[in-house]
Amino acid sequence: MKRLNLMLACAALIGAALPASPCSRVTYLAADSTEVIVGRTLDWRTPIPTNLYVYPAGMEKKSMPEGPCYNWVSKYGSVLAVSYDGGATEGMNNQGLVMNGLFCKTSVYRTDKTAPKGTPVMSLSVIVSYFLDNFASVEEAYTWMKNNDFAISGQTFDGGTVSLLHWALTDSTGDTMVIEYDGGEVKLYRGRELQVLTNDPTLPQMQAINAYWEGVGGTHMLPGTVRSADRFVRGSFFIHHTPTDLKGDVAVAALSTVMANVSVPYGYNIEGEPNVSMTQWRSMSDLKRHVYYFRFADTLGNFWVDLDRLVLTPGSPVLKLDTSRNRAVYGCVNDRLRASTPFNPMW
Repeated sequence: MKRLNLMLACAALIGAALPASPCSRVTYLAADSTEVIVGRTLDWRTPIPTNLYVYPAGMEKKSMPEGPCYNWVSKYGSVLAVSYDGGATEGMNNQGLVMNGLFCKTSVYRTDKTAPKGTPVMSLSVIVSYFLDNFASVEEAYTWMKNNDFAISGQTFDGGTVSLLHWALTDSTGDTMVIEYDGGEVKLYRGRELQVLTNDPTLPQMQAINAYWEGVGGTHMLPGTVRSADRFVRGSFFIHHTPTDLKGDVAVAALSTVMANVSVPYGYNIEGEPNVSMTQWRSMSDLKRHVYYFRFADTLGNFWVDLDRLVLTPGSPVLKLDTSRNRAVYGCVNDRLRASTPFNPMW
């Protein structure tokens, strides 16, 4: 009993030291590498309208409307979850690369004001598109990051909240790279073992907290709050106690049970801590079959986009699923996608 009380006290001290902010990401990896599926929750205090866009290859794009920036032509098609019709929160391309942006209020970017003159500037609204348009694997993205430098530009949202993010990319081999900004310096972490990401503190600090709980064991006690570190610990414990021989729809369904465990109850809010808020939607990206699953928290089932059944060659139209008109749908929504203009980035 004394040992249990000591462990509980240590856990409380660890939790009290952590800032609170939501969103969780967990990757299912089959032991034989035949299944790689990435799940993600989007949690926030106020509604974040989110539509799905499908972009073909061959589109000319830029990272800022003017000044030093990147210009490119997309190599691959992709599906994007776009918030406020102005910024890509996450997405997956038709090569099986997924990128998710999660809130991280400890992030300190290099901006156009702090970077050397002439440094290309990347808008947060299109950074996901840049990686999905240009890279087919984590190895390619990692090599590019090691050899290129850019500054960050991002608009506030939700009445003035600063867009502070970190990102994770996973490819169809299960390789993962996490991108974090710490004191204006970009930090890259890479490996198949990086199956879980939540918010702050930084990934190395989060791994240290998780190591403590691995020592506790987890079978009889796990941290149960909605705080970032607690969700990280639960996600890590449950994904490592999920069978690794599952296939197809069963693997997707199994990952959804883990994502439910790290979700925040619908309508939940802590007075004075607006960042600790309900889960608004969950997604799962099947990187082997190129299927992107999506579900709003206040609906009863998943709907999905199957990229392999769409024409994404150069010259094909941009497609959009307007979720305000297709919210309570279920199943494959390829036939509900409509030709659309591209979303208008919030530079």
